[in-house]
Amino acid sequence: MNPLYTPLILIGLLIVVTLVVILVDKLLGGGGERKITVNKDNVITISGRETALNALTNNKIFLPSSCGGKATCGTCKFRLVDWHEAPKPTELPFLSKDEISEGIRLSCQVVVNEDMQVEVPPSVLNVKPFYGKVVEVEQLTHDIRRIKFEMKEDFVFKPGQYLQIEVPGIETTRAYSIASNPNDLRHPEVIIRLVPGGVATKFIHKALVIGDTLKITGPFGDFFLQEESTRPIIMIAGGSGKAPIRSIIYKLIEQNMPRKAQYFFGARTKKDLYYTKEFKDVERMYPNFKYIPALSTPLPEDEWDLDIGLITEVVARHTGDLSGHEAYLCGSPGMIDACIKVLREKGMPEEHIYFDKF
Repeated sequence: MNPLYTPLILIGLLIVVTLVVILVDKLLGGGGERKITVNKDNVITISGRETALNALTNNKIFLPSSCGGKATCGTCKFRLVDWHEAPKPTELPFLSKDEISEGIRLSCQVVVNEDMQVEVPPSVLNVKPFYGKVVEVEQLTHDIRRIKFEMKEDFVFKPGQYLQIEVPGIETTRAYSIASNPNDLRHPEVIIRLVPGGVATKFIHKALVIGDTLKITGPFGDFFLQEESTRPIIMIAGGSGKAPIRSIIYKLIEQNMPRKAQYFFGARTKKDLYYTKEFKDVERMYPNFKYIPALSTPLPEDEWDLDIGLITEVVARHTGDLSGHEAYLCGSPGMIDACIKVLREKGMPEEHIYFDKF
């Protein structure tokens, strides 16, 4: 064979392969424009193949997602109204049987191959990106920091909701509960615990300094104070779970603490406690409020003479019939599940138990 023909043959093969790829892509829905109808009346148009999460984000509809679309956080849920595709194996750990039957999916795992109708929580339609300048950094314990931001525009949120911080340099976001007074619209605060091996919290604790500006998206979340309710309140938290409870208590103080409220905070040792004086001051000012810190494994040097035990044990000791109460829980999934069990045993209806697992 003439050596001159070899490059021509290779070029010809590349052209054929390219045409086949283009044809397959079109057959799979990769060519042309597609429409996503959001909550019946908001229509966005996209071209090219991309995930629903990216398509919505690019059109300023921000679903929560703290893993960057890797299907590891399970927060970017939406409903496919014209659902016809089973969830992928990557989605199954995050979806209940009821959700699957209703067409709930992780938007990061749904590729927009055709026109589709979707439903998203109405609250996310108010979510937008902000830029926050770090103006305060406070070390609360050996592994927990409070970060205060300054915004150039109002950041309106409900006490209990969370925001997402984009970590510079690693193209990922993380969700953190808002710890500040909801009346201060320009200075949201977060309380963040250093997670071993966590790249985001390592950045927050080791590299972040006053003057840095971070991209912040929010607010997110259906966990917030039910302001229309008149029921007495039980609040339970541990670690950095104090953040949303702090914001809720700010709101209750603004209302002059109209409802009875008990706040149980669990820690291992005394070095894991923080804001004890702050909440004891609230207790002295408002007879309706009671703050109950507890240590599960106090050290001899802690000289601890208050409640000892798992926070579930402490709650059980301090409460009676809770059938007329409501609860706000924030902490690890294991802690929250254990607390829900205790509260239900005390008569609290499950629909009055609000929680934020992290």
